[in-house]
Formats: sequence, structure tokens, C-alpha cells
Amino acid sequence: MFRRGTRIGVDVGAVRVGLAACDPDGILATPIETIPRDVDGGADVVRIAAEASERGVIEIIVGLPRSLDGVGRQAAATASEFAGALAGHVAPIPVRLVDERLTTVAAHRQLRDSGMAGKKQRGVVDTVAAVLILQQAIDSEKATGRPPGAPAEPPGTGRTTANP
Repeated sequence: MFRRGTRIGVDVGAVRVGLAACDPDGILATPIETIPRDVDGGADVVRIAAEASERGVIEIIVGLPRSLDGVGRQAAATASEFAGALAGHVAPIPVRLVDERLTTVAAHRQLRDSGMAGKKQRGVVDTVAAVLILQQAIDSEKATGRPPGAPAEPPGTGRTTANP
């Protein structure tokens, strides 16, 4: 059973954060925007929280980059920390971490296949990756009847988000 409602997908990069959204029926994930990463000020988290509020989302899906062997490294820790901070800003909207192995590679391939030059890809690849992450998550829920991934916990809860 698929839970009806709009969702936001997030791809957290070192420099940029990509955002995508789906329609309430989860038919298609589409790009929203690419925003600058703001590690110190948190403006990126505030922007996503505002987008979630405006759209009335039922959940936010954050990609958790793992290596091919399934181990989470620094990028996974960064995404987990980001998801936890976001969860603290958007509660009670759930934030879920989903495995996103190779989505950035697939995003680069899609952009290259569409004829976009490599340097121009930098500004949009995170948003394309967010679309892929979100589409994968909604397709998974439709196939299994279960929400994808693992819940992210806000900082200070004593629970970890690094190994969902």
C-alpha cells in the first residue's frame, strides 16, 4: 500500500544540495532546485524546511551515499548529520535515509547523454541525483508496501543515523 502524499528528495553534496519533489500519487519525481551547501550557517536546511512546509510534504528522503561494498564513509556520515539536522527543523515530518549508491554517476551519465557539457553539469547534477533518489524511494515503496530506508534522528537523541 503506497502512502499518498508529496515527498521531497535530497542529495547532499559537499558544495551543493539538490532538491526534487514528487506528486501526491508518487508517479514522477521532478527537479526543484540546487542550493548552496551551508555547513556553518544552516541556510540549506532552513531552505529545505521552508520548501517542505510550502508543499505540505509527508516525508523527506535524503540519499545516503555508500560505497559499493555497502560501507558508509565520510560522505555517508555527512549525509546522516545533515538528515539529523533537517529532522530537527521539520519535525514532525519524518526524514528518511535511503541508500543512493551510484546515483551521482547515473545523474552525470543522464546529463552527458542529453548533450550537456561537463562543466555545466556541476550546477545541476545534485538536483538530477535528488530526482533519482526520490524516484527510487517511491518505486521501492510501491513495490514493497513499506517506506524506504531508515528514519533519521535529530541530534541529541542518542541514536545514530550512520548505519540505517
